[in-house]
Amino acid sequence: MKLVLIIAFFAGLLTTAPNWELNFERAKTEAAQANKFILLNFSGSDWCGPCIKLKKNIFESAEFGQFAADHLVLVRADFPRHSKNQLDAAQTAHNESLAEKYNQQGKFPFTVLLDANGRIVKQWDGYPQSLTTASFVEEIQAVTSVAK
Repeated sequence: MKLVLIIAFFAGLLTTAPNWELNFERAKTEAAQANKFILLNFSGSDWCGPCIKLKKNIFESAEFGQFAADHLVLVRADFPRHSKNQLDAAQTAHNESLAEKYNQQGKFPFTVLLDANGRIVKQWDGYPQSLTTASFVEEIQAVTSVAK
């Protein structure tokens, strides 16, 4: 019985873990086909404390994963600094291109909600202390219900 519970627990974690796309054009295509919005997150995964906290507390939560699976295409534009985490040149150029368009001030973390055409619907600057998974999902639902 314990084995069944352990397997069910880990299976639940695996099914709710959100899938982050790295290619924005593929994300736009998927969003258009599935009638979803795009959530683009600019992160410094190995140096930005608020980015790491946002990922752990919000983006990796089961509640967010379940919501995202039905409503969002997730895109991460990561800017790691440590040499062991460096991205290949093509991915770095792609992320820099996204930053030029959507994050010109170079803020981290910076999260942008876009429609399937890449138009900005809402932006989040940083990681507010009062942000919870529930409040984040509610904000997305409020703006997407108006934007549709």
